[in-house]
Amino acid sequence: MSNSFTTHTSAPSETSRIAEFIGQHIERGTVLCLIGDLGAGKTLFTQGLARGLGVTEGVTSPTFNLMNIYRGRLDVYHFDLYRLEHESELDEIGFYEYTDEPRGIAVIEWADKFADCLPDDYLKIKIARVSENGDDNEREITFTAIGQSKAIEKLMKEIEENC
Repeated sequence: MSNSFTTHTSAPSETSRIAEFIGQHIERGTVLCLIGDLGAGKTLFTQGLARGLGVTEGVTSPTFNLMNIYRGRLDVYHFDLYRLEHESELDEIGFYEYTDEPRGIAVIEWADKFADCLPDDYLKIKIARVSENGDDNEREITFTAIGQSKAIEKLMKEIEENC
């Protein structure tokens, strides 16, 4: 298994299905770092992930709240760092409490804004628009395992074999 691989989707439902699969197989303590432009599908991905974890409430981007918590098979701590300007603001929102040793799953949108503040182990998920046929629904999703986590290695293998 490589520590990185890329897949393509041609519709939001396909992107969501991959995320739902991940939600069904992810282990407690995993951190997912989502990277992509505005409208790339980071929140859509998180919605699918939450569905896979059995979350029944609506999942929205925490752009103004900065963090939302959703209850499911595992709790989902959903961060959106888009509006943050300074590293010190991460302390103010309790970022490290939820990402250093998550009691559930931490999902961080715009994780690349503060790359030096991320935990040692996480799954980086880069979502990019691809419009070879002029179809705005096509996405390229690149998964990269960062660190030495056995749980992330296992999850990467399952994603690569099934998605």
